[in-house]
Amino acid sequence: MKQQRDNLKRYRKRIQVILDQETQLAKEALRAGNQEKARRALRKRKYQESLLQQTDGQLEQLEQLVSSVEFALVEASVLHGLKQGNEVLAQLHKEMDIESVEKLMSETMEAIEYQKEIDAMLSSNMNAIEEEEVMNELLAIQTEILGPALPILPEVPVKELGLVKGPVETEPQKQPESRVAYAAQ
Repeated sequence: MKQQRDNLKRYRKRIQVILDQETQLAKEALRAGNQEKARRALRKRKYQESLLQQTDGQLEQLEQLVSSVEFALVEASVLHGLKQGNEVLAQLHKEMDIESVEKLMSETMEAIEYQKEIDAMLSSNMNAIEEEEVMNELLAIQTEILGPALPILPEVPVKELGLVKGPVETEPQKQPESRVAYAAQ
């Protein structure tokens, strides 16, 4: 089809050359005073113009057909891609049936519950001193692995501090000196 399109374009160029030649012949015949020869040349030109219009119409139809075929090829490619995607999706669904997903979710919930039971047993059997020792050991391991994260700060006092009664005196703040600009003399 593209080859036919190219042939039509070449044919169109040949007709355009003939049109130019016929116009030139008509002008030369008129200059020579031969009006009948000029009229024949213009009639041939008119015929060639009708052929040119037919060629343009055929060329346009052929280009539309080429575009339609190319678009159909793209559609076929997309359809093939969708088909492959559906096959892969179906294969994945075969591997992940509902029973296996439910079984996996159930096993995960059982493992979480089991871990909660272990945590509850471990934390309920420890007194405050043991819990503090566990936390200190955890901190030591973290420091060993990660390095000291924060500097060690002094402990916060646990007894109540006495409050100062009466006004608290503070030093008065100095007011900044104001500067004044003088005009130069």
